[in-house]
Amino acid sequence: VYLVGGWYDSWGVNTTENYMALSKTIKGPVYMIMGPWIHGQQGNYSHGQVSFGNDAAIPDLLAWRMEWYDHWIKDKKTAVGNEDPFKTNVRIFVMGTGDGHMTEDSLLTHGGYWRNENEWPLERTQYTPYYFHANGSVSAEKPAQRISSTDFVSDPDDPVPSIGGNTSSGGGILLQGAWDQKGGDHVWNWPLPIPLSARNDVLVFQTEPLQENVEVTGEIRVKFWATSSSLDTDFTAKLVDVYPPSADYPGGFDMNIGDGIMRARYRDSRTEENLMNPGEVYEMEIRLYPTSNVFKKGHRIRVDLSGSNFPRFDVNPNTGEPLNDNRRTMKAVNTIYHDRNRPSHILLPVIPAGS
Repeated sequence: VYLVGGWYDSWGVNTTENYMALSKTIKGPVYMIMGPWIHGQQGNYSHGQVSFGNDAAIPDLLAWRMEWYDHWIKDKKTAVGNEDPFKTNVRIFVMGTGDGHMTEDSLLTHGGYWRNENEWPLERTQYTPYYFHANGSVSAEKPAQRISSTDFVSDPDDPVPSIGGNTSSGGGILLQGAWDQKGGDHVWNWPLPIPLSARNDVLVFQTEPLQENVEVTGEIRVKFWATSSSLDTDFTAKLVDVYPPSADYPGGFDMNIGDGIMRARYRDSRTEENLMNPGEVYEMEIRLYPTSNVFKKGHRIRVDLSGSNFPRFDVNPNTGEPLNDNRRTMKAVNTIYHDRNRPSHILLPVIPAGS
């Protein structure tokens, strides 16, 4: 089995899940390659507003496929098991080693490189919780306060706009790939040149500028404790690589790495609904798409929490009515806790430097 996926592909999480499942259940070899691509665009080196370098593009994916089929069907000697991209079972594109300058095509040079691995997830992964704090920071230090929380209002009539992400359709209103998380004429529902982080309904938690590179490669989850004034609401999370200001980007560049959503009524099960009791604290988890990215020295690791990401995800009316059959909408006051007994955090798959 030969699986091909991308970090910004709408089916990226399915690709890695299939690899993990098939590796355990079938006797034959399973190979996987993950690039920095959006769906079906393996021949491109740029996706959204970002360039990943010429090496990121696969000019002839059909030739790769023929190598695979010739080896297994015609018993020919090919690159399979001998040369890249088939030298090892897993080949990933590690994003983020570029210098951040603007290209002639007005793209951010995020860069990256190909690396061979033997498994997924990587055995040397150090799963590291980064905790949210009341001052808007996120760090490996657990919060010490006895009670600490932050509120935001989720308004279905004014949802947080989607700017890029793992999408494969919706062209014209839904941007694909990696984008600066700021509005503009290219964002149909956020035309003002204002960062999403400036919205009152987006909670921003970020590190201090990093003192060294941090590689994050693998599956990402956000574990949090929350209450709501509504019977049902959504919670969203987004991981962002924050570039510092530069000559080409005086306002910096807030690049989306991965995101996810939790609809509260499905917090316990994907098939059985369980509405919330307003004001009651619930423990929940948001699964973000897998990725491989180096957060470079001087950058910040940022997590944005909110109640919507539209039109990437449909808007929750916040009423608790049957989905797609609501007759009204209402604002929800949602609370995220970040104290010693409810230490909300993002769990990052950190790869040790030099490994």
